[in-house]
Amino acid sequence: MARTEYDVEMTEGTGAGQPAADLPFRVMLTMHVHPGLEAEFERTWLEIGDQITSHPANLGQWLVRSADEPSTYYIMSDWVNERLFRAFEQTPGHLEHRKILHPLRASGSMVTGARLAFLPGAASAPAGSAANVTAGSAANVTAGSAATVTAGRGPAEPAAVAG
Repeated sequence: MARTEYDVEMTEGTGAGQPAADLPFRVMLTMHVHPGLEAEFERTWLEIGDQITSHPANLGQWLVRSADEPSTYYIMSDWVNERLFRAFEQTPGHLEHRKILHPLRASGSMVTGARLAFLPGAASAPAGSAANVTAGSAANVTAGSAATVTAGRGPAEPAAVAG
């Protein structure tokens, strides 16, 4: 896809902050699975997921089943940066991963972007404890306090909340 003047301005222009090439990179897939193959898709995705998460540039990934369309899934995968993700796309492991999932897929699409910020919700950390808040850089936040969140490298959003 060709970059527009707006894209260049937002990622490289004055006041845009850190260049997009240096920001964590998110890949968001929408997968429509053949009806009746949902359980097999979920099992297969979990079985082969470590082929992605074990890559040194991968920050983590999430599998979400649509509440509205039971055969639709959303997959989010975070990477250190776009360049390293694009290199991963060309690896034999990634191509094999796609080959394994392809028969289960009716259709799909992919969108990508630079991860700019993460604002944790009140339920993301137990009351009174410090939460690691990142859009890249770490900022320790105690429940009830204010924080400045800056873009850059760092861990992804919390995967789950202990109850």
